[in-house]
Amino acid sequence: MKDKIFYAVCFGFVLGVLLGSLFRVNFFIIFFVGMIAFVSVIYFRFFSLGHSLTGEAKNNWGAVAGIFVLACSLGILRFDLADRSVLPVFDRLVGQKVEMRGEIIDQPDLRENNQKLIVETIDGKEKTRILLSVGLEEDYRYGDSIAFYGKLERPENFVTDYGKEFDYVNYLKKDGIFYAMYYPRVEIISHDNGNKIRATLFTIKDKFVEKINWTIRSPENLLIGGLILGEKSAFSNELRQSFINTGTIHIIALSGYNVTIVAEWIMKLFSFLPKNLGIGAGIFAILIFILMTGASSTAIRAGIMATLALIARATGRNYDVARALIIAGVLMILLNPYVLLFDVSFELSFIATIAVIFVAPKIEKYFQWVPEKFKLRDIISVTSAAYLFVLPFILYKMGTLSIVALPANALILPFIPLTMAFGFFTGGAGLIWYGLAVPFGFVSQLLLSYELFIINIFSNLPFSSLAIPNFPLLITVAIYVYFIYRLFGRNLKQFFTEPL
Repeated sequence: MKDKIFYAVCFGFVLGVLLGSLFRVNFFIIFFVGMIAFVSVIYFRFFSLGHSLTGEAKNNWGAVAGIFVLACSLGILRFDLADRSVLPVFDRLVGQKVEMRGEIIDQPDLRENNQKLIVETIDGKEKTRILLSVGLEEDYRYGDSIAFYGKLERPENFVTDYGKEFDYVNYLKKDGIFYAMYYPRVEIISHDNGNKIRATLFTIKDKFVEKINWTIRSPENLLIGGLILGEKSAFSNELRQSFINTGTIHIIALSGYNVTIVAEWIMKLFSFLPKNLGIGAGIFAILIFILMTGASSTAIRAGIMATLALIARATGRNYDVARALIIAGVLMILLNPYVLLFDVSFELSFIATIAVIFVAPKIEKYFQWVPEKFKLRDIISVTSAAYLFVLPFILYKMGTLSIVALPANALILPFIPLTMAFGFFTGGAGLIWYGLAVPFGFVSQLLLSYELFIINIFSNLPFSSLAIPNFPLLITVAIYVYFIYRLFGRNLKQFFTEPL
């Protein structure tokens, strides 16, 4: 009974947030439905007649159904509350040229031709965030207090090169950003106004990247930055398109899958230690990763997912860790309901973590031909499981189908864990002494050059990819329903048939 209540609460709440994200639902209707569900739970649990085994089971199922509907109503209300908390602080100024002051609250996002600044400004007692697009001439930093003058605008959705509409408005809204300003005049008023701990973490990250750039040439340094830190913003459009055409864009997404790979390799290095110490080493590596990325919310989410996957694979207690994974996901959605539908990193982390925990053990039998030396079979099964499981999601989100994805991933993925490990060693050793980083950087350079060579070869083929601007959501959902059935069909049948 407790298990069913747990799943009813979690999945009901998530479904409610999803419905709230997709549809505008009247507050009073949902409140009324929630109250009916609450009364039904009380009735079926404490007052419904019938004391036979069958009757009691029916009454308990009625209570579980009521809990599910109640949790669903709470999920809708949670999203509605988050949406209503958005105040139109500067709506009256949209379309006008204005002068404002604010503070840069995150690291500048360096692009090929510009940089993006997230600035928090205050109007009376209300705070709001504005995304500034500025040139590369000035060196802006987290914690800078700035004055800026330009035309205030609202962000707009746009169509990608593959004809897929990108919901840019909600993508920014998940981070509390509701306005934009393009190439305003900016003046730095003062430095070091942000949180001292975050500022220190960002400094360490910058030093880490700097040491990598000293040791590894471009564009290989961009790839290792994407692999271990999610730093893909500085990629050229041509290089980014190459990743999309070959179906390898997923390897440079800041997700739990990437972090899990590094942590598992750390565990393998310390495999001579007792199991608990090995797991501890892997979790310590995840903590270092989070610190290296400046403890951003994206990195923390990826770190949580990676930790759960690591514990599951190290202990074999998949279904116990699955509950922890569900709780982690629900808590993240509770804190920020927008991540469920509008945060690709969260979605990719969750899907890939499920693949690492549940799919990899099931498909490992198909890789008996791969030698076990250096855990190569395990690595290939994990990377293949993650790719296959995220593929429908990538098709739906990216709007492109890579014809060469399977051979490209087969040639690249087995080397990704080793590349990420040596990339970490390069940056870490560089923080100590440049000479210590050189041998690690040399190996990293070779691995990265090979991976970029494969990507360039396949992306230049005339038939490398097809544009699918409207890959059907229904088919995507159907594929994942099938995946879930194959993975958990027996458990679902037992869940719904066993007596309460």
